Amino acid sequence: MTADRRRRKQPHRLRPLILAVLVVLVFVLGIALGESLSDYEHHAHTITQDQTFTLEPESGTVTVTAP
Repeated sequence: MTADRRRRKQPHRLRPLILAVLVVLVFVLGIALGESLSDYEHHAHTITQDQTFTLEPESGTVTVTAP
């Protein structure tokens, strides 16, 4: 067997480590995003108005002519 064939048969030893680091990174980013969104809600101010607005109808004459 050549060295090239032996390398292909050996499992890549860093692949599980890289995958684990990526999973942890995505998890930490998810927690950071959740905390950021949670903190944003506490500073939001909502103003509720309890009023009724009425619009007066337009007064005017409409003339329709037949062709």
